[in-house]
Amino acid sequence: MGLLENITGPRDLDRLSPEELRQLAQEIREFLVSRVSRTGGHLGPNLGVVELTIAMHRVFDSPKDALVFDTGHQSYVHKLLTGRQDFSRLRQQGGLAGYPQRSESPHDIVESSHASSSLSWADGISRAFEMTGQRDRHVVAVVGDGALTGGMTWEALNNISDDNSRNLVLIVNDNGRSYAPTIGGMARFLNSVRTRRSYRNLYLSSKAMFDRMGKPGRAIYRGVRGGMHGFLNRVWNNEGLYSNLDIKYLGPIHGHDIEALEEAFEQAKHYGAPVLVHVITQKGRGYEPALADAADQFHAVGQIDPETGESMDAASAPSWTSVFADEILKLAERNERIVGITAAMLRPTGLHKFAERFPNRVLDVGIAEQHAVTSAAGLAFGGLHPVVAVYATFLNRAFDQVLMDVALHKAGATFVLDRAGVTGPDGPSHHGMWDLAILQVVPGIRIAAPRDASRLREELGEAVAVSDAPTVVRFSKGNVGTELEAVRRTDDGVDVLRESARRDVLIVAVGAMASLGLDVAERLEAQGIGATVIDPRWVVPVATSVLEFARDARIVVSIEDGVRVGGVGTRIRQDLRAAGIDTAVDELGLPAQFLDHGSRDQILERVGLTAQHIARDLVSQVLGTKVPVARPLPAELAERDVN
Repeated sequence: MGLLENITGPRDLDRLSPEELRQLAQEIREFLVSRVSRTGGHLGPNLGVVELTIAMHRVFDSPKDALVFDTGHQSYVHKLLTGRQDFSRLRQQGGLAGYPQRSESPHDIVESSHASSSLSWADGISRAFEMTGQRDRHVVAVVGDGALTGGMTWEALNNISDDNSRNLVLIVNDNGRSYAPTIGGMARFLNSVRTRRSYRNLYLSSKAMFDRMGKPGRAIYRGVRGGMHGFLNRVWNNEGLYSNLDIKYLGPIHGHDIEALEEAFEQAKHYGAPVLVHVITQKGRGYEPALADAADQFHAVGQIDPETGESMDAASAPSWTSVFADEILKLAERNERIVGITAAMLRPTGLHKFAERFPNRVLDVGIAEQHAVTSAAGLAFGGLHPVVAVYATFLNRAFDQVLMDVALHKAGATFVLDRAGVTGPDGPSHHGMWDLAILQVVPGIRIAAPRDASRLREELGEAVAVSDAPTVVRFSKGNVGTELEAVRRTDDGVDVLRESARRDVLIVAVGAMASLGLDVAERLEAQGIGATVIDPRWVVPVATSVLEFARDARIVVSIEDGVRVGGVGTRIRQDLRAAGIDTAVDELGLPAQFLDHGSRDQILERVGLTAQHIARDLVSQVLGTKVPVARPLPAELAERDVN
């Protein structure tokens, strides 16, 4: 029996010897490779924090001491050490979440995994502990995977220094990467520390000398090590970055040396004021396929062969991201005014091909969405057309900049929102379900929702041609579905996907929901109810032809994979009323709730966005409704028993 399976909580670590701790670290890495290769997940980041997490749980007493992870995808090892070792359904419905989740364990505190927020959480928690007399409790924030490139971390550091009497430890997990190599001045500074040959040679040679002296030598080494770090810090001015903030700096610490980590954490724990511990780790540690992956060191993987690291996912249709990646490059080749901006996600958002072809025209600003958006406004003022590519969930962080810096100044900037709608396994903080409701309140904004690859290409081209307002192109996670050709296109650009002579129901299908809308229409036709399906292509502003179609229908049904409160359906209903059209509108979308992880299909089933559910409700409404209608139903339909 291995050591890992006997770990039911952090205090089980206390009885392990240094050799057993190293063995446990190896078992954890083997466990992660074996289990995550079956389910998919964030493998590389967790392989890099094994020793760090072990040492943290040895020194601090969770949940009495509050542990906060930034970002939360680094928490797999934390889950294992707090009694959660069933990874068989990781990130699947009913299984463990891929991020900390309070409902799973009292050891989990912060569920949202939008990077760079942990220091603010830690600041607030530690102040609360101090103000309520809980001075024996510590707060530990693990900041990593590029989170220090985000502005919120520096806002928090500024405020943390305002009161230096709190038990607050900030652990910088410095692996030089976020999704890909971390960029920016802070990254360059930390990288210079990490790669200095003089530091590495002095560290390794001194350690080797004391190691040859056996156990007494190692004890002496640990005793003088703090003084050595003080000397090195004075020479290289590592502390200078934090001295003006009144935050004690310890490090750099070898992130895979459990004894060194424990020593540093113990010093930080007993310092009695905010301490920053700089830990240098290796993403993908101990797994050769991850280390050999230059793109992102297996930051996130699907199902893979654990021996080779090769993907086991079946070949399928191209992804939305890959279609965008190819098309933005083509547009950039034809229009030198187009520039790209990404927030530490060059490859995940599909800007990598653009960057490879035109490296001086793609900017990676780090995990700083607010800066990305306002920088885009400046680029537009300077005569360029910026394309800001982010996940839909992360644009929430930059709403004020979209509103006040881009829209107010009528800047021609395009926002490409990947992972829009229900994303599935990453859970509540990563669903891209808020953008339609949030963004359509922005004056002058234009929002496109392509239903297939061809529409993505044409709508992206239309978006970058707009020079006096923000434009948005949103699409789903995963593979592009079947091409859905229109029966015809109206003069104002609305695609008619299915047209019925009797327009009992008008279905307005938004983007990826087009195939669902067609399925619903077929089910209605089987019940003798005429259904026309349209794809607005540009959902905001509402096209005139959408209102004209609605005027002739008994009921309008909008189907979107965004939150329905304030969504596209609401906008259509408001525009209909403004035009004096009283056709009833049934607004279908996601509830204003935080949706637990699961597959996209499972979540849509959960919230009632399936063809069977929608069609059943519509049949009931059309054949038995008291909603005002434009004209009576034929007698044979009015009398039909739909049960």
